[in-house]
Amino acid sequence: MSMQVVEKLKGTFGALVLASGEYRDETTVTVERSEIVKICTFLRDDCGYNFLSDLCGVDYLGRTPRFEVVYNLCNLTDKTRLRVKILVEERDPCVDTVSGIWSTANWHERECWDLMGISFNGHPDLRRILMPADWEGFPLRKDYPLQGPDREPYQGRLS
Repeated sequence: MSMQVVEKLKGTFGALVLASGEYRDETTVTVERSEIVKICTFLRDDCGYNFLSDLCGVDYLGRTPRFEVVYNLCNLTDKTRLRVKILVEERDPCVDTVSGIWSTANWHERECWDLMGISFNGHPDLRRILMPADWEGFPLRKDYPLQGPDREPYQGRLS
């Protein structure tokens, strides 16, 4: 069922769908970062993905682009799921907010910003949610010092 949604996405957005695949009955689609709001609105309004169950950031230190933002969507009517990914460059770690599409994104985006340093343009209240307000750095980044912000970053092997 979800692969039919991917074909519908490709038919509507064409080259903005960068990759897609299915593994163990889980469908994943990678889309262009610049159009994430339009694509997510389409997925909600035209495909029935009415619930954002999770949003997170992933750090692939040493890869370009370094980050991904992953949106885990659920269609509560037919019980299907879809994973949507966007690629985010280290030099410009920001993406448009989807909190106007799914209100649950508000807290998920705050957590992603707080721990990974990926900013969300247009977010209504982007401030720290888990770390103290005066915390420096982003502790889930792979180059964050293991012993805290006043220590040297880990220089070992990352695999």
